Amino acid sequence: MANRLKKKTPPTPPPPDPDQLKPEKEAEVTVKEIVKDERTTKIAGAVSLLFAVFLFIALTSYLFTWQEDQDKVLQFGAKLFSTDDIKVSNLLGALGAWTAHLFIYKGFGLAAFLFCTFFFVLGVNLLFGKKVFSLLRNLKYMIAGLLVLSVTFSFFGNGSEFSWGGATGELMEAWMVKWIGKVGTGFTLGTAFFAYVIWRFNPTFRLPERKVKAKATPAAAVVGEAAADAEEQKEVPGNDDTSALPNKNKLKNKGGATVVPPVVPADAAALNGLTLTEKELPEITEEADGGTLFIDESVMPEEEELFDEEPVTEAFAEEEEVVTDEEDYVEEEYGEEEVAPAPPPVLKGKNRIEMPPEDMQLEIKGTPDEEPDELEENPIMVRHTVAEVYEPTLDLRDYKHPGLELLEAHGTDKIVHDPNELEANKNQIIATLKNYDIAIQRISATVGPTVTLYEIVPAPGVRISRIKNLEDDIALSLAALGIRIIAPIPGKGTIGIEVPNVRKSIVSMRTLLQSDKFQNTAFSLPVAIGKSIDNENFIVDLAAMPHLLMAGATGQGKSVGINTLLVSLLYKKHPSQLKFVLVDPKKVELSLYRVIEKHFLAKLPGEEEAIITDTKKVVYTLNALCIEMDNRYDLLKEAGCRNIKEYNEKFIRRKLNPQKGHQYLPFIVLVVDEFADLIMTAGKEVEMPIARLAQLARAIGIHLIIATQRPSVNIITGTIKANFPARIAFKVSSKIDSRTILDAGGAEQLIGKGDMLISYNGEITRLQCAFVDTPEVEQVCEFIGDQRGYPQAFLLPEYVDEKDMDGKDVDLSDRDPLFEDAARLVVQNQMGSTSLIQRRMKLGYNRAGRLMDQLEAAGIVGPNLGSKAREVNVKTDSDLEEILSML
Repeated sequence: MANRLKKKTPPTPPPPDPDQLKPEKEAEVTVKEIVKDERTTKIAGAVSLLFAVFLFIALTSYLFTWQEDQDKVLQFGAKLFSTDDIKVSNLLGALGAWTAHLFIYKGFGLAAFLFCTFFFVLGVNLLFGKKVFSLLRNLKYMIAGLLVLSVTFSFFGNGSEFSWGGATGELMEAWMVKWIGKVGTGFTLGTAFFAYVIWRFNPTFRLPERKVKAKATPAAAVVGEAAADAEEQKEVPGNDDTSALPNKNKLKNKGGATVVPPVVPADAAALNGLTLTEKELPEITEEADGGTLFIDESVMPEEEELFDEEPVTEAFAEEEEVVTDEEDYVEEEYGEEEVAPAPPPVLKGKNRIEMPPEDMQLEIKGTPDEEPDELEENPIMVRHTVAEVYEPTLDLRDYKHPGLELLEAHGTDKIVHDPNELEANKNQIIATLKNYDIAIQRISATVGPTVTLYEIVPAPGVRISRIKNLEDDIALSLAALGIRIIAPIPGKGTIGIEVPNVRKSIVSMRTLLQSDKFQNTAFSLPVAIGKSIDNENFIVDLAAMPHLLMAGATGQGKSVGINTLLVSLLYKKHPSQLKFVLVDPKKVELSLYRVIEKHFLAKLPGEEEAIITDTKKVVYTLNALCIEMDNRYDLLKEAGCRNIKEYNEKFIRRKLNPQKGHQYLPFIVLVVDEFADLIMTAGKEVEMPIARLAQLARAIGIHLIIATQRPSVNIITGTIKANFPARIAFKVSSKIDSRTILDAGGAEQLIGKGDMLISYNGEITRLQCAFVDTPEVEQVCEFIGDQRGYPQAFLLPEYVDEKDMDGKDVDLSDRDPLFEDAARLVVQNQMGSTSLIQRRMKLGYNRAGRLMDQLEAAGIVGPNLGSKAREVNVKTDSDLEEILSML
């Protein structure tokens, strides 16, 4: 019996090779990775542009030096490159002379210049990483131009010493002369050349307008012009009495139905001052039931064919050519993933299920090599003039976003797994479950940067609670720290066992920021937090959270997590779009961001430091944010908007009047590094304004990030937790702390060093937080701080504690410096309202209230009427100036 037990005991895995633990030997660079690297694409684009310039210079020089170089190239050929005795006159030397001779003399003549356009378009698209020009369209123009132009130049330049059409053109021209003669060849080539010019440049041909000799009254003249226009439209080919569309504009769908795209009448466009815009044509097909129509690209004519006829009016004649690439319409097919059925268990004895053998195949789920591209939205492009659109970034038009070269690439991006470690853990899990008579059907592994997720499918009839209760036993058998069982995994019919890796990978911040998911995101406030177990970048929108609560024991990664969030926003947003309010009771954690005060930070008026460290100033700042929140809600109410996004869109389109107090509203992110210290020292004075901001500030663009190392119920109260749906938990010391922060256990089983659980959208996900070192943050802040910023930091509304104002009577001899401005504002608007003074003069509620009391003492406004505005006693500006002179 002892021998049998020894045979079944799985062997102890050998210790890992020390050489395998070195980061430089973790993964080999493959050709596929090099090709997919964006740097390779940019280098290829630069080489293509260089070849286009080289070819253009060589061909142009050949036009002037062909008599000297042609004999040498024909006589010596490739020997030009191997001897120094032969000298050529081409500007680019022997290589330029040989290349130009090949493309012009032996190729297509002057039409060879079209090759330069192809390599130029290819180089620009590769260098900028997007489709600036249509490569397919240019390729069609180049191929057609080489054939038509080379033969045409060869025919009309026949007998000349210079090879105008090249060898290709002369060969095709001789073949055409033999078949259809010189006259037929001339007419054919002339027509082909004329057709190519029309196809390539789409010129407009117009007949002279007929002049009306008869004199008529203004009304009759208008009627006559309208009749003349209608007559001209009837004469246009493809038009009839009922439609002004050419016949080619009528598209047929797959079902045979005719679909006519809408066209704005030229007269209506001219009368209303409309500007024609570029719009993408939809794809139309017809379902079998004859109902909904969808667009099909296969039946669509090319866009040049839609506009190649004579325009109806002058407005269409002067419009620029609309270019639509065929490559923009791509139809993708998605296949269904087939899942192989699990092998059925074998019944032995009385309903006893025999365990699968220990050599059960472990299914290792692959991790994506690169992030999938998000579906890019293609909005309709509308042309606006400078007077129509307000651009907030023009205040700092020279501002440049930090580059990725400021960040370091820690470790490797590729997750490397050890097959021996995975096999040993699989065998231990199966053996442990088998000892307790628990059968499973299938087991698979997903390797992450820090932990590996083993997913098991239990056999029918196995209670999940039995596996959940074996958490400590599995941890004992694996001799690992931080075993966490997810029973069951939400959305899957499996049970998850998370086991820490022996070799842990560092998630670099640079990797997340350079991913396509972050670069092409449409989030308002994108933050890159880390990577999940399946090695996918976890990038979310802070504006949708809308507030974030972070907690964890000391030294588990909270400060690095805060830096990760702030660096993500600094890389994505412009200083005009985002402001930070930083609260740092420890005085050293957020001091790195002091240099970007005039770009991204907000502070109270009169304060020297933008980073708040004093508890009393924290209370003033939080109350000032509440005043800013109330002021913004008043602006949204007047503008008829529900959130800051709608309000800013209206302001950008100049639908709001800045003279009425409206302005572009940037996002404000409040960051509190140690919340427990504020609660201990200030208590309710801090908790109440934070709770009020968490309840109301989401719609007007104020978002909170609060971190603490004491996730206890007296620090994170129910009022706070109720308004922070998004929470991050690093490693904590007890299960009670985990339940306090996440309302669920699991945070006490994390392994630290950035290992975290995030509760977002009702799901708890395990992530490895991205690592950004302090020198990297310092470099990013210095890069931003060295650029031109605003004259001062963003000023919050002024807040004065009401306790400081108790018992003080109104003294007109000590008037506010803004007293006269406030008096003129009230008299001009004939409305004695404190909120009016707040919005127009950008003041806090307390100072505006003091100004209103002083105006009442001076007799300019009447007494307080409750919720109604005060009555203004002074009606004209002259009366006001008289009162002010008397004061």
